Amino acid sequence: MQDHVGIAGVGTYLPKRYMTAKELASLTGIDEAVIVDKFGVKGKYVPDEGDTTSHMGIMAAREAIKSAGIDPSEIDVVIWNGAQHKDYPCWLACTKVAHEINATRAWAFDMEAMCGSMIVGLQVARSIMLSEKNVNTVLLVSGYRNVDLVNHRYKPTSFMFDIGASGAALVLKKNYGANVVLGVSSIVDGSFAEDCIVPVGGTKKWPIKPEDLNEYYFHLTDPESFKEKLNKVTLNNFYFVIDDALRKSGLSRKDISYLAILHFKRSAHLEVLTQLGLREDQSFYLEDYGHMGQNDQVFSLQEGLRLGRIKDGDVVVFVGAGVGWTWNAAVVRWGKIREPISW
Repeated sequence: MQDHVGIAGVGTYLPKRYMTAKELASLTGIDEAVIVDKFGVKGKYVPDEGDTTSHMGIMAAREAIKSAGIDPSEIDVVIWNGAQHKDYPCWLACTKVAHEINATRAWAFDMEAMCGSMIVGLQVARSIMLSEKNVNTVLLVSGYRNVDLVNHRYKPTSFMFDIGASGAALVLKKNYGANVVLGVSSIVDGSFAEDCIVPVGGTKKWPIKPEDLNEYYFHLTDPESFKEKLNKVTLNNFYFVIDDALRKSGLSRKDISYLAILHFKRSAHLEVLTQLGLREDQSFYLEDYGHMGQNDQVFSLQEGLRLGRIKDGDVVVFVGAGVGWTWNAAVVRWGKIREPISW
């Protein structure tokens, strides 16, 4: 049988603090009904005291390790694929995670593809595992609290008002015999590179001045141009990476059983399902969570399993996108392997 990589464990973490749609409406000045119906947010989790980015990832990692039934010493590589907004600037979260979970044998690194990082992480981890003879177990771990960088009174970035906080982790094992990662696809459009940025705190505007703290949140450099440009390409790019990942897996849209897609506005979610020929119960809308960056797909997977929407043999498609701009998709055949693997 061809070497393969499977998902052996899944873990998530949520802060205790929960912001309701009513609270979000008060904070943003947007009607609560619009928050729920259009933005698709009944509430979202926000960081509590102690919920650093690494802490949320560590908590999720411990759950994933328990789910996989392994000892942390079995982990060969820890890949931090959480947010750049970490406990400290210019800092490796991966070594902190490896130490705290007692992954004593692991080497580690941080990687980032914004909210596409979990999917890109699957590709990177699989590539390492299939090319390195001695790498058999990899931990993908993410903490996300970019909500700190969202100004809820700054209307141009209202598409970010759904952002919350969480941790997510996956344990991957070589030749696991189940939950096999098949095709992965990513594309980028660098024309968006400086359209949505935090304009202070980086080398483009250094040193930091006291007044810069008032601007330390995501801005759009040209709001009208940005929205028009993104609307023209984003759904088509979603469909491209989905179809490409399926093609690499020897599959097509008709084979999709479940779509683990990022949280975005309700109308876009429903449009994607319709375009792919899927029912609403073939996905999970994260309206009680909001958008948690690269963690969305893991939470959707967990909910799909909990609700019985994902069964053995099902084709699960992960879909994400990240500011900058990147679109990403991955295909996983859930359940035990029933036939030889090829892609």
